[in-house]
Amino acid sequence: MVSAGAPGPVLALLAHPDDAELWVGATLAHHAQHATVTIAVPHRDEERDAEAREGAAVLGAQLRQLDRLDEEAVRRLLLETLPEVVITHPLNDVHPEHRAVATTVLAALPEPRIATGCPRRFYTCDSYNSLTLDGPVRADVIVDVTATFDTKMAALRKHVSQPIDEHFGPMAETLGRLWGARIGAGYGEAFTAVPLLGCLPGATQL
Repeated sequence: MVSAGAPGPVLALLAHPDDAELWVGATLAHHAQHATVTIAVPHRDEERDAEAREGAAVLGAQLRQLDRLDEEAVRRLLLETLPEVVITHPLNDVHPEHRAVATTVLAALPEPRIATGCPRRFYTCDSYNSLTLDGPVRADVIVDVTATFDTKMAALRKHVSQPIDEHFGPMAETLGRLWGARIGAGYGEAFTAVPLLGCLPGATQL
């Protein structure tokens, strides 16, 4: 759970325009109240890019839309934003594009970390019905997002080209309540800590 300590800058690198809202939106909205939050996603089409801008604005986050989310682009973004926390998809996500982004982020992290000390912490987020190719998502950290869950859902609803009401919205509600119940809160979002050059997070917040 997030404690009273103020969060540092966060960089979320994700595969699709609505992934930030769907998987980590409430946590990003919480952090955006105290620090710079940047969402990086690849360009899609004009409609989906516009939806991504609207969703990020609701969350209070900066949006970086990249032509390619390759290792060099990720390295440049890490060196530019100097995030304390990096978030991406599970390395064993069921979606192949999610896996590809996660693998790229993992490969890009060591050089900026050695050069700058940032990021200090690296997490992967939730996935479809909290399942990966290897089984259920392991929740090392569950953030109480009760206060910002409505903001998450408002941002998610900006993605009108996607099946929000029929599919993603109900799934987000279900997962939020499930993770929240595990920490005695109304809503939660789950994160898995990934070793970064042999170090795991030692913090009271993401």
